[in-house]
Amino acid sequence: MPLLQARWKIYKVTPDGNALYLNKDFQLQLNYYLTSITEKLALVSKPGLFRLLNFSAWLSAGINLLITFGQKFNLPKMKPAFSFYKLTAISLFILILAIPSRLTAQTADSIPNQPENDKKEIKTGLNFGALPAVAFDADLGFQYGLLGNLFQYGDGSTYPDYRWSLYGEWSRTTRGSGVNQLFFDSKYLLPHQIRITADFSFLTEGALNFYGFNGYESVYNPAFEDDSDPDYISRMFYRHERKLTRITTDFQGKINDLPLRWLAGYGYFNVAIAPVDIDKLNKGKDEEDKLPEVDGLYDKYVNWGIIPEKEADGGTHHFIKTGLVYDTRDNEPNPQKGLWSEVVLMTAPRFLGNSETAYTKLAITHRQYFTLKQDVLTFAYRIGWQGTIDGHTPFYMQPYMVNTFTRTTKNDGLGGSRSLRGILRNRIVGEDFAYGNFEFRWKFRKVYRWKQNFYYSLNLFTDMGTITRKMDVNLDSVPEGENYADYFTNKSPGLHSSYGAGLRIAMNQNFILAFDYGFAGDKRDGNSGLYINLGFMF
Repeated sequence: MPLLQARWKIYKVTPDGNALYLNKDFQLQLNYYLTSITEKLALVSKPGLFRLLNFSAWLSAGINLLITFGQKFNLPKMKPAFSFYKLTAISLFILILAIPSRLTAQTADSIPNQPENDKKEIKTGLNFGALPAVAFDADLGFQYGLLGNLFQYGDGSTYPDYRWSLYGEWSRTTRGSGVNQLFFDSKYLLPHQIRITADFSFLTEGALNFYGFNGYESVYNPAFEDDSDPDYISRMFYRHERKLTRITTDFQGKINDLPLRWLAGYGYFNVAIAPVDIDKLNKGKDEEDKLPEVDGLYDKYVNWGIIPEKEADGGTHHFIKTGLVYDTRDNEPNPQKGLWSEVVLMTAPRFLGNSETAYTKLAITHRQYFTLKQDVLTFAYRIGWQGTIDGHTPFYMQPYMVNTFTRTTKNDGLGGSRSLRGILRNRIVGEDFAYGNFEFRWKFRKVYRWKQNFYYSLNLFTDMGTITRKMDVNLDSVPEGENYADYFTNKSPGLHSSYGAGLRIAMNQNFILAFDYGFAGDKRDGNSGLYINLGFMF
């Protein structure tokens, strides 16, 4: 694999392998090739000349901006690992959307007497969207795989609602991490308007983020994972390994003619926790790039007794979920108006075999959507609270965010792509926590192409969260030789906030490719993060 072997000539990554800076010479070569390709395409397709020139210019400018911004401001971590390979995959996807109309099977121009932005059709039958899952991380290796979403619209009478949806993702990294997920959802398959959602996932993460407990009471020191810093310990210092098997089935049914639904469900979680497998990650690396054999923060917490021995390596849990949902949204994938509120009780009772880990969590979430300009501009917000109301929750289950719709592959927080964008994943972990997300969504372009309905949307957002009840942390066993200030402070958990912007590319309302870039409001939460997902966050 010569390209992988030459990766340091193409780009430079930060010590944790997450940030990308393209090499200047490679940048100039890429720009040259883009220009050459554009000129050749222009010769064979004059109607698409300006469109492709525009695409090439924007892509080239974006790469230039990424390099300049990264070098000028020492651009920090991008999450998930954002590499040349992922950049290429995204560029190819956007290029497909920019292909000249003369090269497509059918465009909006084939539908007469309609303004361009209003051209659309009612979808029927099966519809499929797919994307490659491609990335590279200097420590976790090359990621390869595929994700896709199959929608059944039937006779089209429920469009833009689908009759059922099946989402799947399969990916691997060359050093052992992987995603295996199937998620099914239908409001019309069962009688009496009962909705069913089911998830089966097996997730292996060789380096899951772990920053301690209670927000700012736990110190995050980026120097510990920066191998160019004198205080460097390991790029894996704030990580541990996790293997998660997750099986959930939820049912929702209407209550009379009210916009109110009952919720009942079952969940099975098997969680295996271990220190990072340094030997596996070091395979094939040059000596100067190898990770040192040292204790990470997780190992220290176990040795100090902060993480109890009986839960240090994970466990198995059986859940019962009950609740109420109030829903008046006009469109589930991207609502323009309405409310979506829920109260969910998730309990792991002793009679289901949870004798050592019996506990109950309560989650309250409210979402609201306001139309500022019909089908163009929307303001949306989500506020929520989650806490343990009975029993003892193991440390590895504290970040799990309870809700009624868990298509998200990695439903951890607070911090990360599905809770506080721009803040380190799982940075804020406590017994109880509250959070809020606020964003403007601007649908700036609609296109009908290849018999499919597309729209493009920009969003500006701010996210925030805080610990409302701290986890009990016993520091009595921390050795005197350890520098207390390296790991703990006496400051309050505090308010964590972030802000940023994003882009959505949607096909037939439901398949939505999402890009978000968020900035942490406080350096104690990291710096920034780039996220590539499907759908709006809420």
